[in-house]
Amino acid sequence: MCSSDLFRREVGGGAVYLDGEQVFYQLVLRRTHPLVQGSKEALYRRLLEPVVLVLRDLGLAASYKPVNDILVGGRKISGNGAGEIADSLVLVGNVILDFNYEMMVRVLRVPDEKFRDKVHKSLQENLTTLRRELGGLPDRAQVQELLVHRFAEVLGPLAPRPLPEEVRLEVERLAEERCSEAWLLRGGRRLAGRRVRIAAGREVVQNVYKAPGGLIRATVEVADGRFVAVDFSGDFFFYPPAALEALAGHLAGTPCCDAEATIAAFYAAHGIESPGVTPADLVKALGLSR
Repeated sequence: MCSSDLFRREVGGGAVYLDGEQVFYQLVLRRTHPLVQGSKEALYRRLLEPVVLVLRDLGLAASYKPVNDILVGGRKISGNGAGEIADSLVLVGNVILDFNYEMMVRVLRVPDEKFRDKVHKSLQENLTTLRRELGGLPDRAQVQELLVHRFAEVLGPLAPRPLPEEVRLEVERLAEERCSEAWLLRGGRRLAGRRVRIAAGREVVQNVYKAPGGLIRATVEVADGRFVAVDFSGDFFFYPPAALEALAGHLAGTPCCDAEATIAAFYAAHGIESPGVTPADLVKALGLSR
């Protein structure tokens, strides 16, 4: 297996969809560089300030959201990641000119249509683009020039250079390994659950848990440590049946850390019977622990 359409990055994070409607930047700095010192949040804040200023140059009220997102109107418009590779700190990110929400959801390996629909809805609500915010696409060259200008204010004068030959040769050397199935799928395939990060602090999770009383499937949207939406299904008994949907609605807005206590209180208040399935089992089905 070798495809330029799929690769595993070393800077962390979940699955991302990249295409020609995004402008990308990469910073590679020695670990001894002054800009790299301090906490990870300080590093992100320092190195992403130029991107915030570019968006403001374009007329948008952009702001940095810890730890690695940039928002406009409460929606993510730039995603970023960083990692320590060899003796360097590498930061990668993008400015989203436009985004094909449908395509991203289509290419993700998702368990079912319900999960696909949840991811699509959350992406639409929480990820935005320059086209969406400005009412049209800005000139790509203008965005690139603004990025160079603003990064130069932090990094010092920047000048274009061709890719060094030794770097090109190293890319060729690594290509066979990094395009292999062993590299792309290391850690194994996830069969039981799925987690899609939408923005900092927000994700959609589907998990399957086998309790003594049957199989429980949960689809969950979480934002900043609280449930946004929850859906339970599966092959288990829950009486009265209509209360299962009510329980899911009751969890919306509550802190994730209070899930078991909230579910137990709901059981007591509504006289719930679920043979072989306890509130603790439902919490395990939510799949929030890493």
